[in-house]
Amino acid sequence: MTAKEFPATLGALKRSGYRSKSVKEELRDNLLARIRGGGPLMPGVIGYDETVLKQITHAILSKHDILLLGLRGQGKTRILRKLAEFLDEMIPIVAGSEVNDDPMAPISRYAQELLAEKGDDTPIEWIGRDQRYGEKLATPDVSMADLIGDIDPVKAFHQKIGYGHEGAIQFGIIPRTNRGIFVINELPDLQARIQVGLLNIMEERDIQIRGFRVRIPLDILMAFSANPEDYTNRGNIITPLKDRIDSQIITHYPRSAEAAMEITRQEAWLERGSQVKAMIPETVRLIIEQIAFEAREDKDYVDQKSGVSARLPIAAMELLASAVELRGALTGEAAPRARLSDLESVVPAITGKLELVYAGEQEGPANIARAMVGKAVRTVFHKHFQDPYNKKEKQPEANPYYPVVSWFEKGNSLTLGDRMTDAQYRKALESVPEIRKVLSMGALDAKALEKDKDGETLWLELLLEGLHLHSRLSKENLTEGFVYRDMMSDILKG
Repeated sequence: MTAKEFPATLGALKRSGYRSKSVKEELRDNLLARIRGGGPLMPGVIGYDETVLKQITHAILSKHDILLLGLRGQGKTRILRKLAEFLDEMIPIVAGSEVNDDPMAPISRYAQELLAEKGDDTPIEWIGRDQRYGEKLATPDVSMADLIGDIDPVKAFHQKIGYGHEGAIQFGIIPRTNRGIFVINELPDLQARIQVGLLNIMEERDIQIRGFRVRIPLDILMAFSANPEDYTNRGNIITPLKDRIDSQIITHYPRSAEAAMEITRQEAWLERGSQVKAMIPETVRLIIEQIAFEAREDKDYVDQKSGVSARLPIAAMELLASAVELRGALTGEAAPRARLSDLESVVPAITGKLELVYAGEQEGPANIARAMVGKAVRTVFHKHFQDPYNKKEKQPEANPYYPVVSWFEKGNSLTLGDRMTDAQYRKALESVPEIRKVLSMGALDAKALEKDKDGETLWLELLLEGLHLHSRLSKENLTEGFVYRDMMSDILKG
Protein backbone atom coordinates (compact mmCIF):
# COMPACT_ATOMS: atom_id res chain seq x y z
CA MET A 1 0.00 0.00 0.00
CA THR A 2 1.52 3.33 -1.10
CA ALA A 3 1.17 6.64 0.74
CA LYS A 4 -1.61 7.74 -1.66
CA GLU A 5 -3.53 4.51 -1.05
CA PHE A 6 -3.74 4.91 2.73
CA PRO A 7 -7.46 5.30 3.50
CA ALA A 8 -8.28 8.56 5.30
CA THR A 9 -11.68 7.59 6.73
CA LEU A 10 -13.17 4.56 8.44
CA GLY A 11 -15.43 3.88 5.47
CA ALA A 12 -12.52 3.89 3.05
CA LEU A 13 -10.59 1.60 5.40
CA LYS A 14 -13.46 -0.90 5.41
CA ARG A 15 -13.72 -0.83 1.61
CA SER A 16 -9.95 -1.46 1.31
CA GLY A 17 -10.40 -4.87 2.95
CA TYR A 18 -8.13 -4.04 5.88
CA ARG A 19 -8.23 -6.62 8.67
CA SER A 20 -7.16 -5.86 12.22
CA LYS A 21 -4.65 -8.12 13.95
CA SER A 22 -3.38 -8.16 17.51
CA VAL A 23 0.21 -7.02 17.93
CA LYS A 24 1.33 -10.55 18.81
CA GLU A 25 -0.36 -11.99 15.72
CA GLU A 26 1.34 -9.28 13.68
CA LEU A 27 4.77 -10.10 15.11
CA ARG A 28 4.20 -13.81 14.58
CA ASP A 29 3.13 -13.42 10.93
CA ASN A 30 5.98 -11.08 10.02
CA LEU A 31 8.54 -13.29 11.76
CA LEU A 32 7.35 -16.34 9.81
CA ALA A 33 7.54 -14.30 6.59
CA ARG A 34 11.15 -13.34 7.32
CA ILE A 35 12.08 -16.94 8.16
CA ARG A 36 10.55 -18.13 4.87
CA GLY A 37 12.49 -15.40 3.07
CA GLY A 38 15.73 -16.93 4.33
CA GLY A 39 17.37 -13.68 5.44
CA PRO A 40 19.04 -13.06 8.80
CA LEU A 41 16.55 -12.92 11.65
CA MET A 42 18.07 -9.85 13.29
CA PRO A 43 20.78 -8.23 11.15
CA GLY A 44 23.55 -6.81 13.33
CA VAL A 45 22.99 -9.25 16.20
CA ILE A 46 25.98 -11.61 16.08
CA GLY A 47 26.74 -14.90 17.82
CA TYR A 48 23.18 -15.69 18.95
CA ASP A 49 21.74 -17.55 15.95
CA GLU A 50 21.61 -20.98 17.59
CA THR A 51 20.89 -19.81 21.13
CA VAL A 52 19.16 -16.55 22.05
CA LEU A 53 17.59 -15.80 18.65
CA LYS A 54 16.20 -19.30 18.38
CA GLN A 55 14.57 -18.93 21.80
CA ILE A 56 13.19 -15.49 20.89
CA THR A 57 11.71 -17.02 17.73
CA HIS A 58 9.96 -19.66 19.81
CA ALA A 59 8.66 -16.99 22.21
CA ILE A 60 7.23 -14.77 19.45
CA LEU A 61 5.62 -17.73 17.70
CA SER A 62 4.05 -18.65 21.06
CA LYS A 63 2.80 -15.04 21.57
CA HIS A 64 4.83 -14.73 24.77
CA ASP A 65 6.00 -11.72 26.72
CA ILE A 66 9.79 -11.84 27.08
CA LEU A 67 12.46 -11.30 29.72
CA LEU A 68 16.11 -11.17 28.60
CA LEU A 69 18.33 -12.06 31.52
CA GLY A 70 22.08 -11.58 31.26
CA LEU A 71 25.20 -9.72 32.33
CA ARG A 72 26.05 -6.27 31.08
CA GLY A 73 27.19 -5.75 27.53
CA GLN A 74 25.45 -8.80 26.06
CA GLY A 75 23.25 -6.88 23.63
CA LYS A 76 19.94 -7.20 25.49
CA THR A 77 18.67 -3.71 24.66
CA ARG A 78 19.72 -4.00 21.01
CA ILE A 79 17.80 -7.26 20.65
CA LEU A 80 14.66 -5.81 22.25
CA ARG A 81 14.77 -2.78 19.94
CA LYS A 82 15.11 -5.11 16.96
CA LEU A 83 11.72 -6.64 17.83
CA ALA A 84 10.08 -3.55 16.34
CA GLU A 85 11.30 -4.68 12.90
CA PHE A 86 8.67 -7.44 13.01
CA LEU A 87 5.81 -4.96 13.30
CA ASP A 88 3.83 -3.94 10.21
CA GLU A 89 5.30 -0.97 8.42
CA MET A 90 2.15 1.15 8.92
CA ILE A 91 -1.14 0.67 10.77
CA PRO A 92 -4.30 2.83 10.99
CA ILE A 93 -5.48 4.55 14.16
CA VAL A 94 -8.39 6.80 14.97
CA ALA A 95 -7.15 10.34 14.29
CA GLY A 96 -6.20 12.16 17.51
CA SER A 97 -6.21 9.03 19.67
CA GLU A 98 -3.71 9.04 22.52
CA VAL A 99 -3.71 5.23 22.79
CA ASN A 100 -3.46 4.26 19.10
CA ASP A 101 -7.12 3.14 18.92
CA ASP A 102 -7.87 0.53 16.29
CA PRO A 103 -10.62 2.03 14.09
CA MET A 104 -12.24 -1.41 13.92
CA ALA A 105 -12.21 -1.95 17.71
CA PRO A 106 -11.68 1.32 19.65
CA ILE A 107 -10.93 1.04 23.37
CA SER A 108 -10.84 4.67 24.60
CA ARG A 109 -13.93 6.77 25.27
CA TYR A 110 -12.60 9.45 22.94
CA ALA A 111 -12.47 7.07 19.95
CA GLN A 112 -15.77 5.39 20.80
CA GLU A 113 -17.59 8.72 20.98
CA LEU A 114 -15.96 9.93 17.74
CA LEU A 115 -17.05 6.77 15.90
CA ALA A 116 -20.58 7.09 17.31
CA GLU A 117 -20.72 10.67 16.06
CA LYS A 118 -19.14 10.38 12.60
CA GLY A 119 -19.50 6.71 11.70
CA ASP A 120 -17.76 5.87 8.42
CA ASP A 121 -16.57 9.48 8.12
CA THR A 122 -14.34 9.05 11.19
CA PRO A 123 -10.87 10.37 10.21
CA ILE A 124 -8.01 7.86 10.15
CA GLU A 125 -4.26 8.40 10.70
CA TRP A 126 -1.42 6.00 9.88
CA ILE A 127 1.57 5.44 12.18
CA GLY A 128 4.86 3.64 11.57
CA ARG A 129 6.88 1.10 13.56
CA ASP A 130 8.94 3.70 15.39
CA GLN A 131 5.77 5.21 16.92
CA ARG A 132 4.71 1.81 18.24
CA TYR A 133 7.82 1.06 20.28
CA GLY A 134 8.11 2.40 23.83
CA GLU A 135 11.05 1.98 26.19
CA LYS A 136 11.70 2.97 29.77
CA LEU A 137 14.83 2.59 31.86
CA ALA A 138 13.78 1.40 35.29
CA THR A 139 15.01 3.72 38.04
CA PRO A 140 13.88 3.99 41.67
CA ASP A 141 12.03 7.25 40.94
CA VAL A 142 9.76 5.80 38.20
CA SER A 143 6.13 6.21 39.26
CA MET A 144 2.84 4.62 38.27
CA ALA A 145 1.87 7.91 36.66
CA ASP A 146 4.93 7.64 34.37
CA LEU A 147 4.05 4.13 33.26
CA ILE A 148 0.25 3.99 33.33
CA GLY A 149 -1.08 7.51 33.85
CA ASP A 150 -2.93 9.67 36.33
CA ILE A 151 -5.87 12.04 36.65
CA ASP A 152 -4.96 15.50 35.35
CA PRO A 153 -6.92 18.20 37.25
CA VAL A 154 -5.93 20.90 34.75
CA LYS A 155 -7.21 18.79 31.86
CA ALA A 156 -10.48 18.14 33.71
CA PHE A 157 -10.91 21.85 34.47
CA HIS A 158 -10.39 23.00 30.87
CA GLN A 159 -12.71 20.34 29.46
CA LYS A 160 -15.23 20.98 32.26
CA ILE A 161 -15.50 17.31 33.16
CA GLY A 162 -15.33 15.49 36.47
CA TYR A 163 -12.31 13.65 37.76
CA GLY A 164 -14.15 10.38 37.25
CA HIS A 165 -14.44 11.00 33.51
CA GLU A 166 -12.02 9.11 31.28
CA GLY A 167 -11.21 12.35 29.47
CA ALA A 168 -9.47 13.59 32.62
CA ILE A 169 -6.80 10.90 32.35
CA GLN A 170 -3.26 11.82 31.34
CA PHE A 171 -2.06 8.51 29.91
CA GLY A 172 1.41 7.16 30.71
CA ILE A 173 3.91 5.62 28.34
CA ILE A 174 2.45 2.08 28.41
CA PRO A 175 -1.09 2.91 27.17
CA ARG A 176 0.44 5.32 24.66
CA THR A 177 2.29 2.28 23.25
CA ASN A 178 -0.97 0.35 22.78
CA ARG A 179 -0.84 -1.90 19.69
CA GLY A 180 2.93 -1.95 19.96
CA ILE A 181 5.91 -3.15 22.01
CA PHE A 182 6.80 -1.75 25.42
CA VAL A 183 10.20 -2.49 26.99
CA ILE A 184 11.43 -1.93 30.54
CA ASN A 185 15.22 -2.10 30.85
CA GLU A 186 16.90 -3.11 34.14
CA LEU A 187 13.62 -4.36 35.60
CA PRO A 188 14.98 -5.16 39.10
CA ASP A 189 15.65 -1.44 39.63
CA LEU A 190 11.90 -0.80 39.50
CA GLN A 191 10.45 -0.51 42.99
CA ALA A 192 8.42 -3.53 44.12
CA ARG A 193 5.21 -1.49 44.50
CA ILE A 194 5.55 -0.30 40.90
CA GLN A 195 6.15 -3.87 39.71
CA VAL A 196 2.87 -4.80 41.40
CA GLY A 197 1.15 -2.20 39.23
CA LEU A 198 2.27 -4.16 36.14
CA LEU A 199 0.50 -7.35 37.21
CA ASN A 200 -2.86 -6.35 35.74
CA ILE A 201 -1.26 -5.40 32.43
CA MET A 202 0.56 -8.72 32.22
CA GLU A 203 -2.43 -10.90 33.12
CA GLU A 204 -5.65 -9.01 32.35
CA ARG A 205 -4.18 -6.71 29.68
CA ASP A 206 -5.86 -3.66 31.13
CA ILE A 207 -4.95 -0.54 33.10
CA GLN A 208 -6.64 0.87 36.18
CA ILE A 209 -5.93 4.38 37.35
CA ARG A 210 -6.31 5.28 41.02
CA GLY A 211 -9.73 4.45 42.43
CA PHE A 212 -11.70 5.44 39.36
CA ARG A 213 -13.62 2.84 37.41
CA VAL A 214 -11.51 3.08 34.28
CA ARG A 215 -10.74 -0.18 32.53
CA ILE A 216 -8.93 0.01 29.19
CA PRO A 217 -7.89 -3.32 27.62
CA LEU A 218 -4.48 -2.98 25.96
CA ASP A 219 -3.04 -4.85 23.00
CA ILE A 220 0.66 -4.85 23.76
CA LEU A 221 3.79 -7.02 23.88
CA MET A 222 5.69 -6.51 27.12
CA ALA A 223 9.44 -7.19 27.12
CA PHE A 224 12.04 -6.70 29.85
CA SER A 225 15.78 -6.86 30.40
CA ALA A 226 17.52 -7.64 33.67
CA ASN A 227 20.96 -8.35 35.06
CA PRO A 228 21.18 -11.31 37.49
CA GLU A 229 23.54 -9.31 39.69
CA ASP A 230 20.72 -6.87 40.39
CA TYR A 231 18.75 -9.56 42.20
CA THR A 232 21.03 -9.21 45.21
CA ASN A 233 22.68 -5.79 44.88
CA ARG A 234 19.90 -3.35 44.01
CA GLY A 235 16.55 -5.09 43.97
CA ASN A 236 14.69 -8.06 42.58
CA ILE A 237 11.87 -9.03 40.30
CA ILE A 238 8.83 -9.84 42.41
CA THR A 239 7.71 -13.45 42.09
CA PRO A 240 4.16 -12.76 40.79
CA LEU A 241 5.59 -10.63 37.96
CA LYS A 242 8.20 -13.25 36.99
CA ASP A 243 5.38 -15.79 36.93
CA ARG A 244 3.46 -13.70 34.40
CA ILE A 245 6.41 -13.28 31.99
CA ASP A 246 6.02 -16.26 29.68
CA SER A 247 9.58 -16.67 28.35
CA GLN A 248 12.79 -15.95 30.25
CA ILE A 249 15.76 -16.09 27.88
CA ILE A 250 19.37 -16.18 29.08
CA THR A 251 21.85 -14.15 27.03
CA HIS A 252 25.60 -14.75 26.91
CA TYR A 253 28.88 -13.30 25.69
CA PRO A 254 30.34 -14.31 22.29
CA ARG A 255 31.47 -17.92 22.53
CA SER A 256 34.13 -17.70 19.83
CA ALA A 257 36.83 -15.19 19.06
CA GLU A 258 35.57 -15.01 15.48
CA ALA A 259 32.09 -13.88 16.58
CA ALA A 260 33.62 -11.39 19.03
CA MET A 261 35.86 -9.95 16.30
CA GLU A 262 32.86 -9.57 14.00
CA ILE A 263 30.95 -7.66 16.69
CA THR A 264 33.87 -5.32 17.32
CA ARG A 265 34.42 -4.82 13.59
CA GLN A 266 30.77 -3.83 13.30
CA GLU A 267 30.64 -1.52 16.31
CA ALA A 268 34.06 0.11 16.65
CA TRP A 269 34.60 3.52 15.06
CA LEU A 270 37.54 2.86 12.76
CA GLU A 271 36.53 4.41 9.43
CA ARG A 272 37.33 7.99 10.41
CA GLY A 273 37.95 9.70 7.08
CA SER A 274 41.31 10.93 8.38
CA GLN A 275 44.43 11.53 6.28
CA VAL A 276 46.07 8.86 8.43
CA LYS A 277 44.47 5.42 8.19
CA ALA A 278 45.37 3.02 11.00
CA MET A 279 46.01 -0.51 9.72
CA ILE A 280 45.17 -3.16 12.31
CA PRO A 281 46.31 -6.73 11.50
CA GLU A 282 43.97 -9.61 12.28
CA THR A 283 46.35 -10.95 14.93
CA VAL A 284 46.16 -7.67 16.84
CA ARG A 285 42.36 -7.76 16.54
CA LEU A 286 42.43 -11.25 17.99
CA ILE A 287 44.56 -10.08 20.92
CA ILE A 288 42.08 -7.27 21.65
CA GLU A 289 39.21 -9.79 21.80
CA GLN A 290 41.29 -12.20 23.86
CA ILE A 291 41.66 -9.54 26.57
CA ALA A 292 37.92 -9.82 27.29
CA PHE A 293 38.04 -13.63 27.19
CA GLU A 294 40.94 -13.67 29.67
CA ALA A 295 39.12 -11.29 32.02
CA ARG A 296 35.97 -13.44 31.92
CA GLU A 297 38.01 -16.44 33.05
CA ASP A 298 40.04 -14.68 35.75
CA LYS A 299 38.53 -15.50 39.15
CA ASP A 300 41.47 -14.23 41.22
CA TYR A 301 41.11 -10.54 40.46
CA VAL A 302 37.95 -9.97 38.37
CA ASP A 303 34.44 -10.15 39.83
CA GLN A 304 32.76 -12.67 37.53
CA LYS A 305 29.26 -11.86 38.83
CA SER A 306 29.47 -8.47 37.14
CA GLY A 307 30.66 -9.85 33.83
CA VAL A 308 32.99 -8.26 31.30
CA SER A 309 31.09 -6.21 28.75
CA ALA A 310 31.48 -6.64 24.99
CA ARG A 311 32.01 -2.87 25.03
CA LEU A 312 35.54 -3.48 26.38
CA PRO A 313 37.10 -4.71 23.10
CA ILE A 314 35.10 -2.10 21.15
CA ALA A 315 36.50 0.76 23.25
CA ALA A 316 39.95 -0.86 23.27
CA MET A 317 39.97 -1.13 19.47
CA GLU A 318 39.07 2.54 19.12
CA LEU A 319 41.88 3.58 21.50
CA LEU A 320 44.34 1.36 19.66
CA ALA A 321 43.37 2.91 16.33
CA SER A 322 43.81 6.37 17.83
CA ALA A 323 47.31 5.50 19.08
CA VAL A 324 48.31 4.27 15.63
CA GLU A 325 46.69 7.32 14.00
CA LEU A 326 48.63 9.64 16.32
CA ARG A 327 51.92 7.93 15.49
CA GLY A 328 51.16 8.28 11.79
CA ALA A 329 50.52 12.00 12.25
CA LEU A 330 53.86 12.37 14.06
CA THR A 331 55.94 10.28 11.64
CA GLY A 332 54.20 11.37 8.45
CA GLU A 333 53.03 7.87 7.50
CA ALA A 334 49.70 7.62 5.70
CA ALA A 335 48.94 4.01 6.70
CA PRO A 336 50.84 3.06 9.87
CA ARG A 337 50.35 -0.47 11.22
CA ALA A 338 49.34 -1.40 14.75
CA ARG A 339 52.07 -2.98 16.91
CA LEU A 340 52.03 -4.94 20.13
CA SER A 341 53.68 -1.95 21.76
CA ASP A 342 50.51 0.05 20.98
CA LEU A 343 48.51 -2.17 23.34
CA GLU A 344 49.53 0.06 26.25
CA SER A 345 47.03 2.57 24.86
CA VAL A 346 44.07 0.25 25.53
CA VAL A 347 44.53 0.21 29.33
CA PRO A 348 41.97 3.02 29.94
CA ALA A 349 39.33 0.99 28.08
CA ILE A 350 39.92 -1.95 30.44
CA THR A 351 40.20 -0.23 33.82
CA GLY A 352 36.70 1.22 33.63
CA LYS A 353 35.03 -2.00 32.55
CA LEU A 354 36.34 -4.52 35.06
CA GLU A 355 34.74 -4.94 38.47
CA LEU A 356 37.54 -6.22 40.70
CA VAL A 357 37.42 -8.36 43.82
CA TYR A 358 39.41 -7.30 46.89
CA ALA A 359 42.68 -8.81 45.64
CA GLY A 360 42.27 -6.97 42.35
CA GLU A 361 41.64 -3.66 44.10
CA GLN A 362 44.83 -4.19 46.08
CA GLU A 363 46.80 -4.79 42.90
CA GLY A 364 45.29 -1.72 41.25
CA PRO A 365 43.04 -1.48 38.16
CA ALA A 366 45.86 -0.41 35.81
CA ASN A 367 48.09 -3.32 36.85
CA ILE A 368 45.22 -5.79 36.39
CA ALA A 369 44.48 -4.29 32.97
CA ARG A 370 48.11 -4.74 31.89
CA ALA A 371 48.07 -8.28 33.26
CA MET A 372 44.99 -9.08 31.11
CA VAL A 373 46.76 -7.67 28.05
CA GLY A 374 49.80 -9.84 28.84
CA LYS A 375 47.64 -12.95 29.22
CA ALA A 376 45.96 -12.22 25.90
CA VAL A 377 49.28 -11.83 24.09
CA ARG A 378 50.57 -15.01 25.71
CA THR A 379 47.48 -16.96 24.60
CA VAL A 380 47.79 -15.75 21.01
CA PHE A 381 51.55 -16.50 21.09
CA HIS A 382 50.75 -20.14 21.91
CA LYS A 383 48.41 -20.30 18.91
CA HIS A 384 51.34 -19.64 16.58
CA PHE A 385 54.56 -20.60 18.39
CA GLN A 386 56.06 -23.48 20.32
CA ASP A 387 56.35 -23.25 24.09
CA PRO A 388 59.69 -21.62 25.01
CA TYR A 389 59.96 -24.09 27.89
CA ASN A 390 60.15 -27.37 26.02
CA LYS A 391 61.14 -29.86 28.72
CA LYS A 392 61.85 -32.56 26.14
CA GLU A 393 64.85 -30.61 24.91
CA LYS A 394 67.72 -31.56 27.23
CA GLN A 395 70.30 -29.24 25.65
CA PRO A 396 69.69 -25.45 25.61
CA GLU A 397 71.02 -25.33 22.05
CA ALA A 398 68.18 -27.60 20.93
CA ASN A 399 65.57 -25.01 21.93
CA PRO A 400 64.36 -23.21 18.76
CA TYR A 401 64.65 -19.84 20.51
CA TYR A 402 68.23 -20.38 21.70
CA PRO A 403 69.97 -18.15 19.08
CA VAL A 404 67.91 -15.11 20.05
CA VAL A 405 68.00 -15.74 23.81
CA SER A 406 71.79 -16.35 23.75
CA TRP A 407 72.32 -13.08 21.85
CA PHE A 408 70.64 -11.16 24.67
CA GLU A 409 72.57 -13.24 27.24
CA LYS A 410 75.81 -11.85 25.79
CA GLY A 411 74.82 -8.40 27.01
CA ASN A 412 73.07 -7.15 23.91
CA SER A 413 69.80 -5.20 24.06
CA LEU A 414 67.13 -4.00 21.65
CA THR A 415 65.49 -0.59 22.00
CA LEU A 416 62.23 0.09 20.18
CA GLY A 417 60.75 3.59 20.10
CA ASP A 418 57.11 4.65 19.94
CA ARG A 419 57.85 7.20 17.23
CA MET A 420 59.75 4.91 14.90
CA THR A 421 58.25 4.56 11.44
CA ASP A 422 57.15 1.09 10.42
CA ALA A 423 60.31 0.70 8.32
CA GLN A 424 62.55 1.78 11.22
CA TYR A 425 60.71 -0.51 13.63
CA ARG A 426 61.12 -3.49 11.34
CA LYS A 427 64.81 -2.73 10.74
CA ALA A 428 65.39 -2.57 14.49
CA LEU A 429 63.72 -5.96 15.01
CA GLU A 430 65.73 -7.51 12.18
CA SER A 431 68.94 -6.26 13.80
CA VAL A 432 68.72 -9.22 16.20
CA PRO A 433 70.90 -11.90 14.55
CA GLU A 434 69.14 -15.02 13.29
CA ILE A 435 65.72 -13.74 14.39
CA ARG A 436 64.15 -14.77 11.07
CA LYS A 437 65.61 -18.26 11.41
CA VAL A 438 64.25 -18.48 14.96
CA LEU A 439 60.86 -17.27 13.71
CA SER A 440 60.67 -20.20 11.30
CA MET A 441 61.98 -22.71 13.84
CA GLY A 442 59.64 -21.64 16.63
CA ALA A 443 56.49 -21.23 14.51
CA LEU A 444 53.91 -24.01 14.63
CA ASP A 445 53.14 -23.30 10.97
CA ALA A 446 56.17 -21.58 9.45
CA LYS A 447 54.71 -21.62 5.94
CA ALA A 448 51.63 -19.70 7.07
CA LEU A 449 53.81 -17.00 8.64
CA GLU A 450 55.94 -16.75 5.50
CA LYS A 451 52.84 -16.20 3.37
CA ASP A 452 51.63 -13.41 5.65
CA LYS A 453 53.92 -10.70 4.26
CA ASP A 454 51.79 -7.91 5.76
CA GLY A 455 52.30 -9.33 9.24
CA GLU A 456 56.06 -9.94 9.08
CA THR A 457 56.96 -7.18 11.53
CA LEU A 458 54.19 -8.26 13.89
CA TRP A 459 55.39 -11.88 13.97
CA LEU A 460 58.92 -10.75 14.89
CA GLU A 461 57.49 -8.56 17.64
CA LEU A 462 55.20 -11.34 18.89
CA LEU A 463 58.21 -13.67 19.05
CA LEU A 464 60.15 -11.31 21.35
CA GLU A 465 57.09 -10.43 23.42
CA GLY A 466 56.32 -14.13 23.89
CA LEU A 467 59.86 -14.75 25.15
CA HIS A 468 59.44 -11.84 27.55
CA LEU A 469 56.08 -13.15 28.85
CA HIS A 470 57.73 -16.53 29.45
CA SER A 471 60.53 -14.84 31.43
CA ARG A 472 63.20 -15.55 28.84
CA LEU A 473 63.78 -11.83 28.20
CA SER A 474 63.30 -8.76 30.36
CA LYS A 475 61.47 -5.67 29.18
CA GLU A 476 61.83 -2.16 30.55
CA ASN A 477 59.47 0.66 29.64
CA LEU A 478 61.09 3.94 28.64
CA THR A 479 59.59 7.40 28.21
CA GLU A 480 58.99 6.85 24.51
CA GLY A 481 59.37 3.12 23.98
CA PHE A 482 60.94 0.14 25.70
CA VAL A 483 64.06 -2.04 25.70
CA TYR A 484 64.48 -5.86 25.66
CA ARG A 485 67.43 -7.32 27.61
CA ASP A 486 68.60 -10.59 29.12
CA MET A 487 66.41 -11.56 32.06
CA MET A 488 69.14 -13.02 34.27
CA SER A 489 71.48 -10.07 33.80
CA ASP A 490 68.74 -7.67 34.85
CA ILE A 491 67.99 -9.74 37.94
CA LEU A 492 71.65 -9.82 38.96
CA LYS A 493 71.99 -6.07 38.41
CA GLY A 494 68.93 -5.55 40.63
